[in-house]
Amino acid sequence: MPSGKNYKRDYKQEAKYHATPEQKKKRASRNAARAKLKKAGVKVAGKDVDHKNGNPKDNKRSNLRVQPKAKNRSFARTKTAGKKK
Repeated sequence: MPSGKNYKRDYKQEAKYHATPEQKKKRASRNAARAKLKKAGVKVAGKDVDHKNGNPKDNKRSNLRVQPKAKNRSFARTKTAGKKK
């Protein structure tokens, strides 16, 4: 999100984006990943479930890990907003 001095968020536009079928599928997949780790006995309270390859639809156990929120939400981004290798 831009954070310039006079920047104002457009919440209506954001709501439209989050309601698209593609975003709904990604969100559902993220929720499923969290539930999968929880069911496996991994403590996820207060932490984020990270997809190592950046693809929220890839819920293989080898692609999931638990990280502190600050670390998972502050990764460097490329032009396409993907994770750097």
